[in-house]
Amino acid sequence: MSEENNQYGAGSIQVLKGLEAVRKRPGMYIGSTGPNGLHHLVYEVVDNSIDEAMAGYCTQITVALEKDDICRVEDNGRGIPVDIHPTEHISALELVLTRLHAGGKFDKSNYKVSGGLHGVGVSCVNALSVWMEAFVNKDGKRYHQKYAEGIPKSKVECIGDTGLHGTTIRWKADASIFTETTTYNFDVLSTRLRELAFLNPGITIVFRDERLENPKEVVFKFEGGIKHYVSYLNEGKKIIPEEPIYINDEENDVIIELAMQYNDSYSENIFSYVNDINTREGGTHLDGFKTALTVVLNKFLEKNEKLLKKLDKDEKLTGDDVRVGLTAVLSLKIPEPQFEGQTKTKLGNSEVRGYVDSLVKEKLTLFCEQNPQITTMILEKAVGEAAARIAARKAKDSARRKNNIDSFGLPGKLSDCSSKNAAECEVYIVEGDSAGGSAKKGRDAKTQAILPLWGKMLNVEKVRADKVVNNEKLQPVIASLGAGFGKDFNIEKLRYHKIIIMADADVDGSHIRTLLLTFFFRYMPELIEKGYVYLAMPPLFKIEIGKQKIYVYSDEERDAELEKLGDKREKADVQRYKGLGEMDGNQLWDTTMNPETRRMKVVTIPDAVAADRIFSICMGEEVEPRRKFIEENAVYANLDV
Repeated sequence: MSEENNQYGAGSIQVLKGLEAVRKRPGMYIGSTGPNGLHHLVYEVVDNSIDEAMAGYCTQITVALEKDDICRVEDNGRGIPVDIHPTEHISALELVLTRLHAGGKFDKSNYKVSGGLHGVGVSCVNALSVWMEAFVNKDGKRYHQKYAEGIPKSKVECIGDTGLHGTTIRWKADASIFTETTTYNFDVLSTRLRELAFLNPGITIVFRDERLENPKEVVFKFEGGIKHYVSYLNEGKKIIPEEPIYINDEENDVIIELAMQYNDSYSENIFSYVNDINTREGGTHLDGFKTALTVVLNKFLEKNEKLLKKLDKDEKLTGDDVRVGLTAVLSLKIPEPQFEGQTKTKLGNSEVRGYVDSLVKEKLTLFCEQNPQITTMILEKAVGEAAARIAARKAKDSARRKNNIDSFGLPGKLSDCSSKNAAECEVYIVEGDSAGGSAKKGRDAKTQAILPLWGKMLNVEKVRADKVVNNEKLQPVIASLGAGFGKDFNIEKLRYHKIIIMADADVDGSHIRTLLLTFFFRYMPELIEKGYVYLAMPPLFKIEIGKQKIYVYSDEERDAELEKLGDKREKADVQRYKGLGEMDGNQLWDTTMNPETRRMKVVTIPDAVAADRIFSICMGEEVEPRRKFIEENAVYANLDV
């Protein structure tokens, strides 16, 4: 190393001024520079408006997506102060938009509670935008300031009189930072805005897509708050009770809200929030709720001799038993939340556990005493689950024998791969023995396993867990993956990091894909969350001209390839594949299984709430919600005729 390069003194220390640090390391401030980070910009600005709403000063927020990837957020709150700051000697508006950790939320006289997970605020949005402008309506005047990459390009100027009040922030994200995309996804933003409207009853959130020739607008306003949220989640299901149970109170400045309702499914669906942040990893508030629910229902079971007889003498209801079929939303507003966990979405405040536990015990006990019929129906469901849990334990052993499981715990029909490194292994779940045979001949035996399925698969949306583990179609899938299922699922034991569903491109194939995805979503959701589930995309057509073979995946691709042939088009032989079984091993490898050339779709769930509703509507017992869903979405359908 040269002497020149080895000089490390005070001059080597780089000081990043203003918002330079945000532009230098954007991932530290907004999580990522991919689509998630891009959408986080919107959430940061909207959070400011929501804080005004929680403080009681804002009733309407408008979020608009303009042409050219510009976003606009307006509110009718008090308006960001524009007067000169006493110590910084610049306008408070400029201070808030150009300095990290500058804002009104540090003073609890302004905001009792506030949202925003990263706490970096709108100044980060400013830093990561090509330009931003702010309009403030306050005290009868309208003010404006413009910025570029976080640097003011003008003073805060009064540009006229107005009778309005509130703040408008408008910006264009920097494509040199967000290299993947600067285009906002309407559905992703819609999900979060709908969630915020549920969590803040009375506020109106208008979401407008002005990029379209005919602008699209949705209005989110839910006077019922989280009660409305639970009803929304339970749409298309049979419910107990008719109206969600609602509990709310305040203790030591902690506001606690809970809405809960049981349905006819066998899955648990609980969403917990702190200051509007989705605490996906749970925390002390959720622990308090779960403990209280289990204690209260066990207490009432002890008084019900008829139901008590259905369980063994020393058997009690577990937490899993009492939460089967439960939909609940738990929302807390906390002045000083402490978050922990890998993604900072787990509440750590120890005192909150006790607050929630005592409140739920008190109010739920009162509800159960006043509604004995509903309590009995809830207990019947929980006792049925407890009995099924015991039966499921016994079923595992019999299922192992019944389904021809070998000494290593693997099903006889599985053609396993030789590698034991899960990260490089993949399993193709294939429809039928014919396609399974071709796949076995065409695969790379080192890393690719083949599991053929046959016959009609179980719709898990309609049955209990014990029916699932004992099902002869699903048991081989559970055994092959090796990670258990339901509450016992352990992703660390997963034998393959790519689970590829390979079914025919027809109605039957779509049905099999949907049934498998329903199973994974309900009993192994972490597979989808981690991005381990894929859909194979076999070609629809083979175009053969002389010795040349072209595989295409849609009618449009077929037409485009035929167009390229020009005069030779008439000589081309076009074959439409009706099923995977029509291909031999080599063709299946070339088109669908070769990692170098294949096409696959990874299955993702950007909106777990919407996914849950769609699975419930499409796969559940109720016909009317399914009919309504099909009618509303018929324009998107692919018909196999």
